[in-house]
Amino acid sequence: QVQLVESGGGLVQAGGSLRLSCTFSGGAFSSYAMAWFRQTPRKEREFVAVISLRGSTLIYAESVKGRFTVSKDNAKNTVYLQMNSLKPEDTAVYYCTAGLEVRVRQDEYKYWGQGTQVTVSS
Repeated sequence: QVQLVESGGGLVQAGGSLRLSCTFSGGAFSSYAMAWFRQTPRKEREFVAVISLRGSTLIYAESVKGRFTVSKDNAKNTVYLQMNSLKPEDTAVYYCTAGLEVRVRQDEYKYWGQGTQVTVSS
């Protein structure tokens, strides 16, 4: 079945940038909307960004709008999350997920990756 693997997490100073990648396998990548969520020990998993099947629709959480950019490369079966102007509040485990429709709720997605840690120091 569909498998997602995130990578690119790490430690970065506030104001810095980081790009996360999520590789997709086991299905038709172009048939899925791809989204990013994040989770900290003190908060429930929250929506970050989503990109539609063809990439024509982009939705971002208000907290990351203007700083993060989600994109996809169908030739590489990969979705990216470019994170700029990072803040300590962005520290979390970031998860990639795939769904049949563009949604912002965690329970509306079917497939998930293992997550990648992003830590932003001040």
